[in-house]
Amino acid sequence: MSGGVEPETPPGSGGGGGSTSVGGKPPRHHLTSIRHCASSARIAAATADFDLDSGTLSLISPTDIRPGFLPVFRSGSCADIGTKSYMEDEHVCIDNLIEHLGIRSPGIPAPGAFYGVFDGHGGTDAACFVRKNLLRFIIEDGHFPSSIEKAIRSAFVKADHAIADSHSLDRNSGTTALTALIFGRTLLVANAGDCRAVLGKRGRAVELSRDHKPSCRSEKIRIESLGGTVFDGYLNGQLSVARAIGDWHMKGSKGSRCPLTAEPEFQEVRLTEEDEFLLIGCDGLWDVMTSQCAVTMVRKELMAHNDPERCSQELVQEALRRNSCDNLTAVVVCFLSDPPPQIQVPRFRVRRSISMEGLHMLKGALDSNAS
Repeated sequence: MSGGVEPETPPGSGGGGGSTSVGGKPPRHHLTSIRHCASSARIAAATADFDLDSGTLSLISPTDIRPGFLPVFRSGSCADIGTKSYMEDEHVCIDNLIEHLGIRSPGIPAPGAFYGVFDGHGGTDAACFVRKNLLRFIIEDGHFPSSIEKAIRSAFVKADHAIADSHSLDRNSGTTALTALIFGRTLLVANAGDCRAVLGKRGRAVELSRDHKPSCRSEKIRIESLGGTVFDGYLNGQLSVARAIGDWHMKGSKGSRCPLTAEPEFQEVRLTEEDEFLLIGCDGLWDVMTSQCAVTMVRKELMAHNDPERCSQELVQEALRRNSCDNLTAVVVCFLSDPPPQIQVPRFRVRRSISMEGLHMLKGALDSNAS
């Protein structure tokens, strides 16, 4: 393979959660694959400024917001084949990026963390390849680390083109991709497809990505402006996502603009003490569960045992109980070493109206405090 790309498994091979099956066949077992990263690298951070949103119900914790917030990284993950015959999901959890890379360069911000979920389709080749190579493409890009967003965008496109050029991969296989790269207190989410990232902010769900469905208005406009069509929710009547890496049977020549794109959308967040954890998962989870439901469930579990691995397991098991029909992958990343605090709802002396956002916050608080 050109460009020093890591050799891949033959087409149709690979496994769930990054494992490789025997004999080149996708796994057919129903065993849950769990990976838990437990390092807790502390991050030196600048002073955090906090402004309460005006016009919404404010939820306060017993502990005052401190000016020098120092997040930690603790993650847990769970993947399950679900009702499918093959496992095509892949994921990665790296709580200590410098330790993982084995290098310490003045050019690389430290400390850092990297997480990703990749929902494959049409075989396992694309998802497995992207899981193994995307981080390397980011680090090796000429824009890194001066412009991390440009480096990630370039890495997504490079992975897409590498699949097209490969003689060992099935260029018709494809994958969605969502990554979360954290340096200091800066969290940068990149998404191409229908995986989702959700921030748990004192019991409130804050979505950090947009599901790229062909029926989404902005995606539909983009698709049709490039000559594509959306039929019954499918791009050109074939694919249920509007953005993906691979799927070269649906793309033109490299570099040409086409309805199916591998370019990600970005959301950047500066973490504060109110940001308790991050959830990322493939669409099998979100097909049967709202973002607020997932945040409420994880917060309640963290208050009980403070274990992100068990939280990821419970999310997957709940999705199975709700009859999800897809592969399932969930990653929970905690930014605090202690369990989330009880949320106190302030009592107002005067009657005030509550916005829809405030209602969601109140619901998350009440659900988290329920026994």
